[in-house]
Amino acid sequence: MQTNDIVIERPSDLTAEWLTATLEVPVTGFTVDRIGTGQMSECYRIGLTYRDSTDGPTSVVLKVAATDPTSRQTGLALGLYEREVKFYSEIAPGLGGPIAECYHTAYDPETGIFALLLDDAAPAEVGNEIQGAAIEDAVLALTELGRVHAPVIGSESLAHAEWLTRAAPLNQALVAQLWAGFADRYGDSITPDQRLVCERLVESFDAYLAEESVSDRMKGLVHGDYRLDNMLFGRPGSRRELTVVDWQTVTWGPAMTDVAYFIGCAVAIEDRRTHYDELLGAYHQGLGADSALTLDDVRDGVRRQSFAGVMMAVVSSMLVARTDRGDEMFLTMLDRHTSHVLDTGALDVLPASEAPLALTPDPSDEGAHEPGDEPLWNESWYWDFADPAQGVGGWIRLGLVPNQNVAWINALVCGPDMPTVALVNFEAPLPADPGVAQADGAELRHGAITPLQTYRVKVSGTAEEYDDPSDLLLDEPGRPVDLAMDLTWTSVGIPYAYRITSRYEIPCTITGTVTIAGRVYEFEAVPGQRDHSYGVRDWWSMDWVWSALHLQDGTHLHGVDLRIPGMGPISVGYVQRSGEPVTETTAVTAEATFDDDHLPATTSIVYEPGPIRAEVDIRGHAPVRLIGPDGQISLFPRAWVAVETADGRSGVGWVEWNRNL
Repeated sequence: MQTNDIVIERPSDLTAEWLTATLEVPVTGFTVDRIGTGQMSECYRIGLTYRDSTDGPTSVVLKVAATDPTSRQTGLALGLYEREVKFYSEIAPGLGGPIAECYHTAYDPETGIFALLLDDAAPAEVGNEIQGAAIEDAVLALTELGRVHAPVIGSESLAHAEWLTRAAPLNQALVAQLWAGFADRYGDSITPDQRLVCERLVESFDAYLAEESVSDRMKGLVHGDYRLDNMLFGRPGSRRELTVVDWQTVTWGPAMTDVAYFIGCAVAIEDRRTHYDELLGAYHQGLGADSALTLDDVRDGVRRQSFAGVMMAVVSSMLVARTDRGDEMFLTMLDRHTSHVLDTGALDVLPASEAPLALTPDPSDEGAHEPGDEPLWNESWYWDFADPAQGVGGWIRLGLVPNQNVAWINALVCGPDMPTVALVNFEAPLPADPGVAQADGAELRHGAITPLQTYRVKVSGTAEEYDDPSDLLLDEPGRPVDLAMDLTWTSVGIPYAYRITSRYEIPCTITGTVTIAGRVYEFEAVPGQRDHSYGVRDWWSMDWVWSALHLQDGTHLHGVDLRIPGMGPISVGYVQRSGEPVTETTAVTAEATFDDDHLPATTSIVYEPGPIRAEVDIRGHAPVRLIGPDGQISLFPRAWVAVETADGRSGVGWVEWNRNL
């Protein structure tokens, strides 16, 4: 194998020959030491030795993808690895300022493997966000930021670079949830002034983003986390006065974002107030004498972007593992950034607050979509129904996993007085026509009759029936039985599109037949749900409780209580009351217990606003066992339920519990 063909995934892949070829100096030996505590990536200091009298760096830094598969998949899915590699390979060579020299870049979009070999800033010292910077260090950081921005500010080519302009997944509904979690966590530690700033921003968040994205706002390169903890200040022996690291969040956006974020938190409040003009002037000076931006342009842009730090304090605190130092840092950030907002009068630039309208899907989204290249890219259609009068419920799923060349066909029927019948195939061939999936002993046909209004599904094949549905979670065989379904879903609620991912849900009534071993069940307008989801879907990295409930008074409830390790609460959902617009939930919280066979025993779900509290009575179990590409196991109980709300209403629906082993 040629040296240049070696893939560097871990430090153990390094060789003296590879380092020699990459650094173009004769390396005879090297040492490896882990540095930093990053979660999405790992950094190592590589100490170098050479032949006598060879002049070369005493050490370099190797940065690679996280070993943890969940963190790696997250870094890949969010484009963090691609961004940093392309920043160093495509943008950094044309910039000035505090950027490390990069000797090597590599990135595999299929696996998430990436590698950067950078110069070592040692013996530089990292800044401390809680302590804050001395004014001379803050002036240096802003001057150097101006040097980074100057060559590319307003660049047309970067403005159209797809990898640099991915839309952030933040919107008003999600930010409202995160702020609610933040406010609950920190309670009385949040002052009235801080609360005012946050609530005003949340109330007008979508309109604010839209206003700041208009064409006449100056755009530029945004580091995305330009703070002291990502800065190495030079000391005697360092290659430069300042080195800024961690370019994984680099984007293209409002040009003054990094300036506002840094000024808002890098120095103590009184120091910022005293030296504000000096700090703005340092950045403006770094842009150079020929910059088209005036100092007043800088001042106005910083004022408008002073909210960036407020959002970072709220959002980041809810998306990372909680620690004592983290609590101190996020409250410090909140204090300094909200003070910056108030001192500059930035609340006056916020648009009038308004509640965002719920999103609806486009009719064209009913069909299949062009897949991404991620290994876990998946497109799924789900359909369910429940008939309490006959004591029968069922659910169907077609899942397409194009990058694993398989399809999932699931069709299950259950009830309190019948065995669970399950047609389950996770290794069906990927169909050429997404509307017709076939496998040995199974066929599923589906399609919209009228997009977003009526949808027909036919499935047939040899299923298995189980007296104990928990056997499905153990991958045990059942008794063969013929199963056929011919059902039509008719929308009775408003189709609802998620804001945080590509997915939509529709409350329906279901009409048609289900035939099990010759026995025919006929259904006429029984309640149920259908949904369609497409994108990267990792069942093995998180748990959740999903619900779609239909009350007898015409109210439809839907929610997902999402549990991602190390992160705060995330949820999505709606309350649809008959004849009223959709109300998006601000929180969905589920509490569940499970029996010794891993089947759900009890569940209560609270939907906010309201609150609406629903107690679940499980009527039929229809679980499946999900095995990931690397052998990961997730137990996926699903059940149709009767439900009673705390205010005396009743209904029926389906609930699913994704549980990782």
